[in-house]
Amino acid sequence: MQRLSPLPVAILAAIASSAHADTPSDSVSQAPSLPLVSVTGTLDNSNYQSSMSSVGAKTPQALRDIPQTINVVDKQLMQAQGAASLPDALRNVPGITIGGAEGGQIGNNINLRGFTARTDIYLDGFRDRGQYYRDLFDLEQVEVLQGPSSMLFGRGSTGGVINQETKQARLVDAIELSATVGSDGRVRTTLDDSTRLSSTAAVRINMFAQDLKTTRDVMQNKDFGVAPTLRLGIGTPTEITLSALLQHNSDMPDYGVQSLNGQPVTARPDTFYGLASDLTTQDVAMLNGVVKHVFNDTWTLRNQTQFNRYTTNAQETAAHALSTTNSVAGLITPPAFGNYNPAQLWVELQSHDRNIVDTSLDNQTDLIGKFSTGPITHELILGAEFGHDTYQNQSINRTGAGLPSGYVGFVSLENPSDAPPSTIRTSYGNLAKSSANSMGFYANDTIVLTEQWKFVTGLRWDRFNAQINNTVSLPSNAAQRTSFTSLREGLLYQPTEEQSYYLSYGTSFDPLLEQMTFTNGTQGLPPTKTRSFEGGGKWDLLNDRLSLTFAAFNERQDNVYSVSNGEYTAAGSWLIKGVTFGAVGHLTDRLQISSGYMHLDAHVYGTTDGTDGSIPANTPKTTFNLWTTYAPVKDWEVGGGAFYVSQRYVADSGISANLPQGNIDRVSVPGYTRIDATAAYHQPKYDIRLNLMNLTNTTYYDALIPSDGGRSVPGIGRTVVLTGTYRF
Repeated sequence: MQRLSPLPVAILAAIASSAHADTPSDSVSQAPSLPLVSVTGTLDNSNYQSSMSSVGAKTPQALRDIPQTINVVDKQLMQAQGAASLPDALRNVPGITIGGAEGGQIGNNINLRGFTARTDIYLDGFRDRGQYYRDLFDLEQVEVLQGPSSMLFGRGSTGGVINQETKQARLVDAIELSATVGSDGRVRTTLDDSTRLSSTAAVRINMFAQDLKTTRDVMQNKDFGVAPTLRLGIGTPTEITLSALLQHNSDMPDYGVQSLNGQPVTARPDTFYGLASDLTTQDVAMLNGVVKHVFNDTWTLRNQTQFNRYTTNAQETAAHALSTTNSVAGLITPPAFGNYNPAQLWVELQSHDRNIVDTSLDNQTDLIGKFSTGPITHELILGAEFGHDTYQNQSINRTGAGLPSGYVGFVSLENPSDAPPSTIRTSYGNLAKSSANSMGFYANDTIVLTEQWKFVTGLRWDRFNAQINNTVSLPSNAAQRTSFTSLREGLLYQPTEEQSYYLSYGTSFDPLLEQMTFTNGTQGLPPTKTRSFEGGGKWDLLNDRLSLTFAAFNERQDNVYSVSNGEYTAAGSWLIKGVTFGAVGHLTDRLQISSGYMHLDAHVYGTTDGTDGSIPANTPKTTFNLWTTYAPVKDWEVGGGAFYVSQRYVADSGISANLPQGNIDRVSVPGYTRIDATAAYHQPKYDIRLNLMNLTNTTYYDALIPSDGGRSVPGIGRTVVLTGTYRF
């Protein structure tokens, strides 16, 4: 594979130097009634603390007025950690783990509070359900609303919602150019270019290009993207925003390692079980338009339309099973338990090739009113949402000589070769086509009863109609029609400006065709339904410089399907109880912190497939994150942090008669603590930052994939990254 040439870096630098060639140097001062922003190089200018979020009420609202747990990871924190991808940012949110999608791992597949959130990722409040690798180059912050939230977002949101808030055009002229180099051949560059076109119009362009290798053998990612935003009518009654995200990914997939005797098995953490010819190519096109009109001090109307198109061409090879010989005759398929010598084992490789075209078109209209009825004030949101989704997945089988269709060959467990087999035949498999139409109508009212008491109430009705057709797999065709009414209720008590206590109740629903594909036999099953009770408190201390949060919650999901004697039934439930703490802000003028903790007590019960009483896969009991930075002297910053995840089950953790003594969990990965560190030098015009990731070179497993008996993807080893940022 060819390395990324220096051309993207040169292009970004050229754009940065020329974009303002004709812009007057005093253009910022010409903008009426807009304060100038002074950029300094001290830590005081960096702040991990955010007081507002748009994810909890569809409009910007104070965190203290949202009766749910909300975690906000802002740009300053992401930059301090050298984060580049969405999973990097989400390490700062307790209760989140990384998983693999059914049929293979493509893109970002996130679990939140134990529930999959693959289709619960949003971009500026719109569903961003495509399976692709998300970058941070265009993001101002990442917001995580925890707990069922179908009243706000429709189907899904069982564990919560992840919203990516993009950078908006501003009435300033500014350019920020960064370049990153790192160990293992890492190269990355980003550009943030903001231009004031007039006193009411601005454009902003963000770009990135990267060529990344990791401590995993052979792995390499080559990606680039551009995200332009145009705002018209800023500060006037009618504002129009047009934006786009265009991104190209050329990445090597990593399906991790197989398991033996209930644990991942590999010779070394950097060992890669795949082929050098593997490649996942993705193209993402997202177009968004927003029209907002302010009628008066009481009423505002907002209409937003977004079109998304994701295409994926994947040639991916995965470790499918272990074998005592380099043939199918020696397969020890899961559960793989026994006294085997790893030096004498082989790994069977299976192709996961496919071409995917995924599109969505959504429109959302909100009427927002702020008014009073006597002594009671209201912030009312009335809305309607319509969507159309299509999905097409053509599977492709690569087959080695003498092997069943779709199986590529065998490699040694301890010394695998990544060379493609000399004899391969290719054939087309199943072609799945699905589509869905959705509509939702909702109302949410935040009611201020007194200075101390507020009440939040919301109601939403959704209809989701979907159908699927298969050429080979079953069912050959099927359709599902679901209607659901979602509720959201919250009571807040705020005795002072610094304190807020709340109780809340919320629901969600998940149709089985929500991800545009499902398992044959589940066609007639109802959607899973989830309800949650949560109580907590939020405190602003040290003159609002430090925010503390606490919450306890109880979530129950019903209609979890299970299979007995080949028949699927909605005969199970998940019950997840937990507590979470958070601390974000400045402890002193020189010391700031971002920290979170979550403990989960999760169990499956009422199922008929042997998992009754078990712990759900990829659901750790404890997650903890701590990041802190300190300015010992002017212009200098040092810091670091730890990310802890306790033991997790990879695949089915129920009792199986096939396992020794009938009571051994199938596959689990041990808990781990990853330690990172940073040091930075700040100046008004530039910053230089050094990041050390996985400082102690701890062996840990990051993403977990439940298929094929459970596979685990090792995390990166010790990595050094140096970033320079210059502001024009």
